[in-house]
Amino acid sequence: MFVLSGVCLAQAETPSSSGSGFAITSDGWILTNAHVVKDCRRIEVPGQGVASVPRLDAANDLALIKVDAARPLAPLQLRRAPVRLGEDIIAIGYPLSGLLSDSIKITTGNVNALAGLQNDTRFLQISTPIQPGNSGGPVVDRDGFLLGITTATFSKKVADEIGITAQNVNFAIRASVADMFLQAQSVSVQFGERAPEQAALSTADLADRIAPSVFQILCYGSAEGQPSAAVSSPQPAGAGLIERAGYDAIGFDYQLIRETSYADCRASCVGDGRCQAITYNVKHRACFLKNNVMALIHNTDAQAAYSTAKAASVVVSEFTSYSGIDMPGGDYGRLNQTTYLDCFVACLGDNACRAFAYIAKKKECWLKERLGSAEPKSGVDLGVK
Repeated sequence: MFVLSGVCLAQAETPSSSGSGFAITSDGWILTNAHVVKDCRRIEVPGQGVASVPRLDAANDLALIKVDAARPLAPLQLRRAPVRLGEDIIAIGYPLSGLLSDSIKITTGNVNALAGLQNDTRFLQISTPIQPGNSGGPVVDRDGFLLGITTATFSKKVADEIGITAQNVNFAIRASVADMFLQAQSVSVQFGERAPEQAALSTADLADRIAPSVFQILCYGSAEGQPSAAVSSPQPAGAGLIERAGYDAIGFDYQLIRETSYADCRASCVGDGRCQAITYNVKHRACFLKNNVMALIHNTDAQAAYSTAKAASVVVSEFTSYSGIDMPGGDYGRLNQTTYLDCFVACLGDNACRAFAYIAKKKECWLKERLGSAEPKSGVDLGVK
């Protein structure tokens, strides 16, 4: 698997790095890349002050920070219509701060491909030139609606390793993936679409419209000891358990404990000879005891732990799980009278499957060949590759 270089600007002096971000709500929420803010002791947004501890989705390189805005921010709207191959786009941000001018900068280009490396449909490949400091900035269409978030470029290091010089190969996380992250964080966003009689805006007019919504993100120092919701590396939990924060353990649930703490959930597993793994849902304070575990799936609301005896067999998947969210459309397969585990395994083993939706009440699984627009829906568990 190729490794992409993050495009976060590193400097010898403070701030230690910088990136870009943009308003997603009027009351101070700003969306950016996880790699821009995840290691920061302090995050500042020039003109807006110090930002909150970030909420991270490290699997999809997304982060939310919040500022105490003196005046309402101008949030960008997500586009409802699907992205089209070849359409004109604009990227806005603060690249090469300290080397070039400190002002906001704009570049134009096209959507080169509707997937990233190895057909990863979470990403768009774009031709807008990307420089260090662009990370986290918006990619918009000619009407100013959000299509993606600038995240990475094909690094010289990777090019040297494979012996191919790839020119202007850049990537953006799809806005639909960001929408799922925002919904999981209970942050509501606005959608828009072009009116039939509306003409496409010029680049200058777009810059005037979008620039007030885009901010430079400054990172100061190291985040040692600072809390966040990032996905963690494996940590020994004692009593034969391995902990993974930000993951859900996929296995056979045999007991649900409500209104409990993670420590009590873990203790319940340690004291029960049947228990091989747990998933603790932080948001709902719910503990799931499992008598088997097959895989781990990203879930920012979850904390998993599993037996050291299962360490060699547990698959750490690239899936991300979202509860209470559906993604209508793109269905190509349906499984009836099935379990969440069977649904997950079916999608995992099918290269055509990009996501699945599981409806527990109906024991119904829908396999999806493409990613659409996410929307809240009670009783649906969505898994995205």
